[in-house]
Amino acid sequence: MTRPCLILAAGFGTRMGALTADRPKPLIEVAGRCLLDRALDVARDAGCAPIAVNAHYRADQIAAHLAGADDVTLLIETPAVLDSGGAVKNARDVLGAGPILTLNSDNAWAGPNPLAALAAAFDPTRMGALLLLAPRDRAVGREGPGDFRMDPDGRLTLDKRDDSYVYLGAQMLDPTICYAREEAVFSLLDSWTSLQGEGRLFGLVHQGDWTDIGHPAGIAQAEAMLEAADV
Repeated sequence: MTRPCLILAAGFGTRMGALTADRPKPLIEVAGRCLLDRALDVARDAGCAPIAVNAHYRADQIAAHLAGADDVTLLIETPAVLDSGGAVKNARDVLGAGPILTLNSDNAWAGPNPLAALAAAFDPTRMGALLLLAPRDRAVGREGPGDFRMDPDGRLTLDKRDDSYVYLGAQMLDPTICYAREEAVFSLLDSWTSLQGEGRLFGLVHQGDWTDIGHPAGIAQAEAMLEAADV
């Protein structure tokens, strides 16, 4: 079964410094291929359809880059960026009722396809969201502590500690929790907090490697990971 996917590519990339002064972060290259194309590779390899990409900062460059990509719908957020939850709500007409996959565009992956793994493990009878995670000591490029504690049944609790699990920027989500919000701008963190209270927030540990490319040092770290994995 195909699954809709939203690739989040609207951020300002301020932690990248001069690298994003004249281009959006999703167009930064890692090992000769830009981050947005790498995210699209993951979505296509997982059989996702339809695929939406949101954009805000220097959206004209992303639009030019995606010209001719007939399987991608570009959603330009203007005048304001909508944040991650608002981006899901804004994509409703493309993504449909769900469940949907979301993927941050500033990561590099090796090993099993993260979206395919999420789709295979998602149980809509128990889960409102299934987040892909890694132990803090395996989250290459991550700055700061982890994000969640996970109980033996896989349920998550928001808990930022040095030894908690890190969210890797990929999830499967029942989007109705976002569609029902009245406001236009909000974070997915708000939805996760609500789902946690309902016992419907779950995690899945990634069985491969991952690198955060939210800062300049992450580029070299990701290239080393990809070279070691021969990706």
